[in-house]
Amino acid sequence: MVMKLPVVTAKAARLLLMDAQGLLEDPSRPATPAVLQNLIERMGFIQLDSINVVERAQHLTLASRLDNYRHEHFSQLLEQERSLFEHWTHDASAIPTRWFAHWKPRFASERERILKKPWWMERMGEKPDSIIKYVRERIISEGPLRSKDFEHKRQGASSAWWGWKPQKAALEFLWSTGELMVTRREKFQKVYDLTERVLPGHSEMTTPTEREHVDWVCRTALERLVIATPKEIAEFWNATGIAQAKAWCEEAVRSGLIAPVLVESFDGSKSRPAFAIVDWERRLKKLPEPPARMRLLSPFDPVLRDRARALRLFDFDYRFEAFVPEPKRQYGYYVLPILEGDQLVGRLNPKFERRNGLLNILQVYWESGVRVTRQRHKGLERAVERIAEFIGARDTALPQ
Repeated sequence: MVMKLPVVTAKAARLLLMDAQGLLEDPSRPATPAVLQNLIERMGFIQLDSINVVERAQHLTLASRLDNYRHEHFSQLLEQERSLFEHWTHDASAIPTRWFAHWKPRFASERERILKKPWWMERMGEKPDSIIKYVRERIISEGPLRSKDFEHKRQGASSAWWGWKPQKAALEFLWSTGELMVTRREKFQKVYDLTERVLPGHSEMTTPTEREHVDWVCRTALERLVIATPKEIAEFWNATGIAQAKAWCEEAVRSGLIAPVLVESFDGSKSRPAFAIVDWERRLKKLPEPPARMRLLSPFDPVLRDRARALRLFDFDYRFEAFVPEPKRQYGYYVLPILEGDQLVGRLNPKFERRNGLLNILQVYWESGVRVTRQRHKGLERAVERIAEFIGARDTALPQ
């Protein structure tokens, strides 16, 4: 007899994801470094990005969840208290330091991957071991250094990432493999130092076994997604394969830790098989109502990261177009989605004109079927004003 699986509606899956990612809590609650640390641990990590059209992604992500968030709160955790460290998930991220041991398997796999990749060897030159040794020894003797602290006669004019000088490639190699950490950023440029100086004691942490590591990766990912497929679980930390995540799910079902479910899509298409935290129904009943306001999300917000999931659960088709040639862009270079309650109702194309202190909203695009009432327009104005206050804009301009 085939057991009938529980069916999770798109709305329920959406709300559970939003709650796990800190979007259902009251954004007007007090914001302190301790509150911020708890929020980031709840979310798992915060993606970092250098694009600064309005504000950098990590700050937009946190400000959408905490009205009183300030940049210095994040810097305090990352650069002073060291309760966060910078490294890779699916991209560069700020990660709670208490999980540092689970990056040691990544350091080992990165070393193996880089040493086999011609791209890296080409950039470090004919004597990569000598370049790596030189960079390492300078940091040992001189302390924290940036790429620009290493002189190199570059051939050609390129300064893009693919034109890295050998010392920059060596710094990234030593960071990717765990010998160095980013101790701080200066105008978003990495400043590197020895891991034992940045995170004393963490280098000596015991490396988890493969089984321990896969269990941690999958368990913590599902806790922060609540309902997910093995692919979504594997991609959360980008630290294990889909086959390993699938095997973990099957074992966790047998152990009663998680449950198989079917998840409906917003458009009514065929439900998808997935796995859920075993108490997902209890959690759903206890969820607070979404904050009754509009908020502007970062393009790198975790609820948007998986474009297919955002389409299934929010009926929102989002593509980050910064790397799309301008003639082919549909909405703009750096578009912020508009969250209203638990719905993504539109997107806007902003530009912070720093010279005159103006946050200029070039265009607002409402989703199909969204009525632009006076109340909704007022809600958008307040959302823009909150962002303007956060980034220090003196004025705002919205199209009428």
